[in-house]
Amino acid sequence: MMELYEELVARGLIAQVTSEDEIRRMVNAGKATFYIGFDCTADSLTAGHFMALTLMKRLQQAGNRPIALIGGGTTMIGDPSGRSDMRKMLTKEDIDHNAACFKRQMERFIDFGEGKALMVNNADWLLKLNYVELLREVGACFSVNNMLRAECYKNRMEKGLSFLEFNYMIMQSYDFYRLFQDYGCNMQFGGDDQWSNMLGGTELIRKKLQKDAHAMTITLLTDSQGNKMGKTAGNAVWLDANKTSPYDFYQYWRNVGDADVVKCLKMLTFLPLEEIRAMESWEGSQLNRAKEILAFELTSLVHGRQEAEQAQQTARGLFSQGGDLTNVPETALDPSDVPEDGVDIISLLVKAGLAPSRGEGRRLVQQGGVQVDGRKVTDIGTAYGRDALSGEGVLIKKGKKVYHRVRL
Repeated sequence: MMELYEELVARGLIAQVTSEDEIRRMVNAGKATFYIGFDCTADSLTAGHFMALTLMKRLQQAGNRPIALIGGGTTMIGDPSGRSDMRKMLTKEDIDHNAACFKRQMERFIDFGEGKALMVNNADWLLKLNYVELLREVGACFSVNNMLRAECYKNRMEKGLSFLEFNYMIMQSYDFYRLFQDYGCNMQFGGDDQWSNMLGGTELIRKKLQKDAHAMTITLLTDSQGNKMGKTAGNAVWLDANKTSPYDFYQYWRNVGDADVVKCLKMLTFLPLEEIRAMESWEGSQLNRAKEILAFELTSLVHGRQEAEQAQQTARGLFSQGGDLTNVPETALDPSDVPEDGVDIISLLVKAGLAPSRGEGRRLVQQGGVQVDGRKVTDIGTAYGRDALSGEGVLIKKGKKVYHRVRL
């Protein structure tokens, strides 16, 4: 039977490792105490966090101990990795609220019971640091020349890297150093764009404690065009049902590209590899079946089996005559949103989240991609009054597969 590390390789999850033999030995023996950091910049995790959450679940099932590190301190600075602009500054209250939301969502994947996984917040040590003490304790361990060569800083150098952001690598490295000392954390996992920050931590531990710690990066989830997955119509796909409904969540994965479905099944689901490999030769309607399996498995993981069954039933019903429309996501308008002469189709598309901007909404209509109550809308001036939007409202269909009800 395939051991865990070999399965992670076969699923395409591992990007870079500091010491493959040592990491393989620890992970397969269930001896890793590992952490993954989550900066709480929003009040919900997104589909982009899926890789980290499912990896933590796989490792915990094999006897390893996860630490979910909430970035209460680092969120106050902002990670420049993969960004061309500075992050928005949040208050401590915002960050604490977001952290509580994260834990509720993580509990679907990770067991935080007694002696099991831990959730810790780096605000506990970072916010108490004395600047001069920090400089004396860790400043000498970092080479500015090496830091400036790091990929995460290169992207920001052209537009201007603030000193605030420049400190992020030191903060993340210090996290690993503290977790190593306080919890025996011997490994850090993270996205492939975190590699420089993670190496900073292993180096700090080696220089200060003369001990070895390890790092492994997870392959970033991208589609066949190289774009990060987990966004739709320019917006994040959230794990919070109030921000992305279970139906919309299901539909996002049901509509992944043909070239991406097997990769997503391998990386994100817990289906046996033999079962997934059998799908590699599937075509046409079979490929649609594979997408349904992907959508159902991931919706079950996040929202539970009952919600997944309901989402699948709704999605299937919409494509058959007289399908069940009761669970279609909907947007409720305030009467003040509807002028006397009605609200135009483009405004409806934007308010329903079906288009990220009026320009995109206009393009959708002009290209024939919008139907309302079964009729194609081609005139961007088409408006709907309060009578039309009362009661059941209007059912908007975008493209071939996305349905949304709008009503007062």
